[in-house]
Amino acid sequence: MNILVKTDRILPSLVVLALLLTSTMGCIQSIVCKPRIRRENIVVYEVSASIDQCPTVIEENSPIVLRYKTPYFRASAGIVMPPVPRNETWTVGWIQACTQMEFYNTYGDIGMSSWELPELREGRVKAISDSDGVSYPWYGNTTETVTLVGPTYKPSRLTVSMNDNFYPSVTWAVPISNSNTPMLTHITRDQSFITWLVALNAVTKERIVLQTIRWRMRVDITVDPSMPLGSRASLVGRPHQEQPHILNNPEPIPPNALGRPNANDAQVLMWRPRRGAPLVVIPPK
Repeated sequence: MNILVKTDRILPSLVVLALLLTSTMGCIQSIVCKPRIRRENIVVYEVSASIDQCPTVIEENSPIVLRYKTPYFRASAGIVMPPVPRNETWTVGWIQACTQMEFYNTYGDIGMSSWELPELREGRVKAISDSDGVSYPWYGNTTETVTLVGPTYKPSRLTVSMNDNFYPSVTWAVPISNSNTPMLTHITRDQSFITWLVALNAVTKERIVLQTIRWRMRVDITVDPSMPLGSRASLVGRPHQEQPHILNNPEPIPPNALGRPNANDAQVLMWRPRRGAPLVVIPPK
């Protein structure tokens, strides 16, 4: 009787022990065979973000267009990635999106041309990709990204960097006119961006946001079209840009920041006269 009682107690204990050992061995085997790359295993150091402390440069070399070149936004980061498992590929780099754009070229009391992102302007999306148009979702594929193909057996030390600026052309004459008479009187541009440092699993598409940067570029140029070429335009307002903000907490990436179209392909050039209906001058690509 006593033996039967002891057996009844021992058997369930052995079953539980076997299950625990199986479960534990399964966990150990899983960890040994395929370790997971997680945010806590990735080290980010020496993150920097800045805009060059120099004013926008105005170029009046052409009788057709005015050009201006803004200072550069620059971002850089050092990353230590843990060993990458077999059959996995991870890319670390910069993803950027435009979150707000106002870009007006005023032609006296005739009207203004305006580069616009319709979906952003109308509030249908929160951001639009600022990729180079080839390397989606990445901003570029030279210094902007580093790719690790598993298996790697020790931590990898990486550096990724990027830069961005504006260098557009604005016609002296009204863009829908056949006349070459200079009529441009003002250029206003105010554009905001979010830049993310991201680790991306190429197989599973898992994304780990490592760092988030917000920055803004503003341009304010007044023009006197009656003056001779070379002395028409001048900067007004603050000569230097506000410096970028490196956020303490990473922000999620909106879906539209990851794929087509990018901002260059999505933008539309509108002509908005003082009187009459707006006109599309250059449609989106």
